Amino acid sequence: MKSQSRFTILFILMALVFTTNAFAVSEEKLDHDYSILSVFVQPSISFISFTEREYFQHAIDTIYYGFRESAINSAESLNVAKQDFQKVNFCFPITAGIQWQIMQDHFLSAGIGFIYDNESVVLTDRNSNTHSYEYTLQGIPLFLEYRFALPKNFITLSSGGLFSVAVRWYWALPGTEIYTTWGYLGAKTPLLGAGFGVSVGYLFASWKNFKLYGDIGFNSISVKSNKKFSDIVPGGPDEKAKWNLGGILLQIRGTFGFWNKPRPKDDDVDDDDDDNPSVRKKRLLNKLRSIKDSTKTDSVKTADSAGVDSTKAIIADSVSANVADSVKATSANVDSVSAADADTAKAIAADSAKATVADSAKVDSSTVKDSLAADSTKVKPDTASAPPPPTNKPEEAASVKQPEKQPEQPAQSAPAENIKSKGD
Repeated sequence: MKSQSRFTILFILMALVFTTNAFAVSEEKLDHDYSILSVFVQPSISFISFTEREYFQHAIDTIYYGFRESAINSAESLNVAKQDFQKVNFCFPITAGIQWQIMQDHFLSAGIGFIYDNESVVLTDRNSNTHSYEYTLQGIPLFLEYRFALPKNFITLSSGGLFSVAVRWYWALPGTEIYTTWGYLGAKTPLLGAGFGVSVGYLFASWKNFKLYGDIGFNSISVKSNKKFSDIVPGGPDEKAKWNLGGILLQIRGTFGFWNKPRPKDDDVDDDDDDNPSVRKKRLLNKLRSIKDSTKTDSVKTADSAGVDSTKAIIADSVSANVADSVKATSANVDSVSAADADTAKAIAADSAKATVADSAKVDSSTVKDSLAADSTKVKPDTASAPPPPTNKPEEAASVKQPEKQPEQPAQSAPAENIKSKGD
């Protein structure tokens, strides 16, 4: 019946594990173990659930009271003393084995462990003689383990890492026993196994093919013997002995992958960047160059804009100056014309001023277009300065002032003198 209950508990645990994994499936993990085959060593601290320690404590108390009763006087009674066994059995088991990653973040492991817990006390009799008593728990468990990684959407840490859950099944090998000051008790080694274990682990350190996991868990390794406790401790029960070597476990597992999958290139680059100072320096220089280039581009754009604005201002001043000169020249020519031809001269002067303004506007617009085209073809940031005034300004002035002689031609060709001679 008890073996059936153990199988029921194991079945429930396995069903819970697979159900959790099915509902929390996610391809995005915080970290991965890329080993296909690896070996591991796992030291741990175990708080053993050995409730049968009370048999040994009772035996020590009985011996102590016998020493007290054998004392003749109070001086001898003062010599009698005793120590008590620890109320908690803790030890430092160690396991080792091989681990196979059957698919991404799913591992099968096989290992063997060694459990050793020695408890001893010293009693002093009425003659101040010391007597040592002890018992030792020893276990050699063989186990199979299935470990799988918890997805990111199930449990995460900001610092990253791989959370995993492991379930185990144990077998007790020969050498699992209890030996005491009074005798020896060997355990049976059933083929169906001796117990189970479950733990939660966290990948907290990795370097190349080395990984370090921290685990906390619980296991139960229940064993039996054909002998009785009364054979190994005075006053023990006369029924067949059974005890448990399991309990709460704190473990650190170190693994080394000797057959590994190729790591993704992004992971390799990230690892190199974290470890290589030259790569970090090169990345910093590239960032500084990009900042400098963007600053130069902004300065070039600003300088080009300033150059276009200054060119427009110069052309506008030139146009206004040419128009003013043309108007003054035309007015002077009009004053020299006779009163009779005043209306004709004014009309000619107005036409001449309009033509001058139109020509100046055409020249200035073409100059602006040429200046803008020249500024847009500038590539080097160092030449980004305000452009000089247009070199064709004298030509523009000449072309603009040239029409000033036109009003004189009508004045020369006009028959002003002939009109005066006829009047005479």
